[in-house]
Amino acid sequence: MTIRRTLPGLTAGALVLSLALSAVPAANAVAQARGPVATGTRAAAAPGISEQQVMPHLRALQRIADRNGGNRAHGTQGYAQSVAYVKRALDRAGFRTTLVPFTHAGTTGHNLIADWPGGDPNHVLLTGAHLDSVPAGPGINDNGSGSAAVLATALQVASSGLKPERHLRFAWWGAEEAGLIGSGAYVGKLSEADRRRIDVYLNFDQAGSKNISQWLVVHDNEHGETEAQQAFEGWFAERGIPTFDIGVGGSDHESFGNAGIPSSGFSTGISDCIHEACDNLGNVDPKTETTSTNAIAGVLWKLATTPRH
Repeated sequence: MTIRRTLPGLTAGALVLSLALSAVPAANAVAQARGPVATGTRAAAAPGISEQQVMPHLRALQRIADRNGGNRAHGTQGYAQSVAYVKRALDRAGFRTTLVPFTHAGTTGHNLIADWPGGDPNHVLLTGAHLDSVPAGPGINDNGSGSAAVLATALQVASSGLKPERHLRFAWWGAEEAGLIGSGAYVGKLSEADRRRIDVYLNFDQAGSKNISQWLVVHDNEHGETEAQQAFEGWFAERGIPTFDIGVGGSDHESFGNAGIPSSGFSTGISDCIHEACDNLGNVDPKTETTSTNAIAGVLWKLATTPRH
């Protein structure tokens, strides 16, 4: 998340204040939601994802940053090795992966696209997160946390052998911290027909922030997207976790909204260490990260198994 991409209608200070308002009840709710998705709920079709399934990906991204000058920014070996790490995991799991090059500031970067075989190609459920950091730090919450949560969800799709009604596509964007470059390049190359095939884009940016009180759910008023938003709000409500609606903008889904593609997703809010060297593994709450990952999986399962005609 770049400073330029402040959430619409919320300054960073106002966002922190809004997060603090319901801290006490939310702390209890998060404690109740720290394990895998519970059975017997509407989201029970999604297998639970444990802390042990998602946190190793964040530790791997931290190690990559540590051996590459402390960051994973566009044009660096840190970013290239981050993409290679995610791609290897997806290839082993049976995804069809593609590295899509783009150029920014005279340097080639890559988006990683992963398709799960099956599902209606005319109704695509696209789930993504930006993988790059800023040069100042490793970007483990912003946005290793979103990238790891999406990766853990994709690997759960594979291990479960999910047979979706809609086609599932996952994406990890590059050079987003430079101004939505990777997602913009991807959307800009889509034909009008390909844009129409995407039912919704789900975006996750900063999924593991510490000391949070609510999850910030994207509400796409402009394009009339309600299915995914309501699914996220329902998932959190079933667990007593407060949510707060935010508009399209402030992260990678802005590129999709600008192209008329409906969007949803969520964030856990701006952390104290955003764009600093302290945005390391210690800047992520493993329990928040696990709850976020299960929310992604729960809603993805719900949407993936619901036909669209």
